[in-house]
Amino acid sequence: MCRVIYSITLFLFTLCPSIGVSDGLATSQGKVVVTPVVERLKGPWSFAFLPDGGLLISEKRGKLLHVTASGERRTVKGLPAIHVQGQGGLLDVIVASDFAHSRRLFLTYVTKQKGGAGTAVMRARLSGNGTRLIDTKKIFEMAAGSSGGRHFGSRIVQARDGSLYVTIGERGDRPAAQNLARHEGSVVHISSDGGALSGNPFLSTKGAQKEIWSFGHRNPQGLALDLAGQLWAVEHGAKGGDELNLILKGANYGWPVISYGTHYSGAKIGEGTSQSGMQQPTYYWDPSIAPSGLMIYSGKLWPQWKGDFFVGSLKFDYISRLSGPRPTEVEKLQGRDTKRVRDVREGPNGGIWFLSEDKGTLYRMTPGG
Repeated sequence: MCRVIYSITLFLFTLCPSIGVSDGLATSQGKVVVTPVVERLKGPWSFAFLPDGGLLISEKRGKLLHVTASGERRTVKGLPAIHVQGQGGLLDVIVASDFAHSRRLFLTYVTKQKGGAGTAVMRARLSGNGTRLIDTKKIFEMAAGSSGGRHFGSRIVQARDGSLYVTIGERGDRPAAQNLARHEGSVVHISSDGGALSGNPFLSTKGAQKEIWSFGHRNPQGLALDLAGQLWAVEHGAKGGDELNLILKGANYGWPVISYGTHYSGAKIGEGTSQSGMQQPTYYWDPSIAPSGLMIYSGKLWPQWKGDFFVGSLKFDYISRLSGPRPTEVEKLQGRDTKRVRDVREGPNGGIWFLSEDKGTLYRMTPGG
């Protein structure tokens, strides 16, 4: 019987000739080796690195996996009730910056609400043996009022001060993205306990949701801090008009008043491509690539890519590399394994890791020599 032995901290070793390192990818920095690290995943959505060399992987249907550094695969128990509908379910997972002593995690998921469902954030600790979530607490839940199974957003990052940024899609209710009384179509900024931060821009705005940091978004599915600590997001447009945005405090990103795309029918969206008081995207894709996952690279293994943006494409099966003072797509990393790329992250040793939803596999890219 073939046995596959996975090592998270080293390269994958395999005793089965049918599984292992792929043919690799040709890139602007030479050939890169693409190694499957975790296979047989069902609807993977996100992953996070543990300090001991292990991994956490979320599956949208409501399953959290812990893969140890030695390759043992465990299902983590203790999740809340997950509402699985359309694009919603168990979504993002991150390891807190103080995990080494707190063992804290943050997860986003969809929870059932009166009349529909909405995005929520949970804080928990991973048990010592890595098999259960303990001390779980729902720290944030978007205001109720949305139905349907699309545009949950749901990426989360932890800032250097320990606070959290979380994306929420407009849930298919386009006008809600311009309504500060709703969380739909926003990036929210909360403490690790879930409360609105004192520096949030709409604390004194009557009727506004206090957690909102920026608004006018359609469906942001990638979120990352750059090397200077600035916050960036990628979001789905409609037909055309997927966007990369620098996320600024209190800014309005225009959806659905302005867009570089059209409705799927071909009809015009809103009032055109610009409007006073609304932000322009740093970059937009037309045709749409359906961006999901965003990573800004440190340059550890590929110094020439330092500060570049890597974005997964769900539609065209590649990883988009953007570069320059005003980031622009300059390269497509594409091969047989980049099928419906759901998430992209930099590993502890500088490798570029990505989740292929269609292949059900987590891969690692390293220099090919």
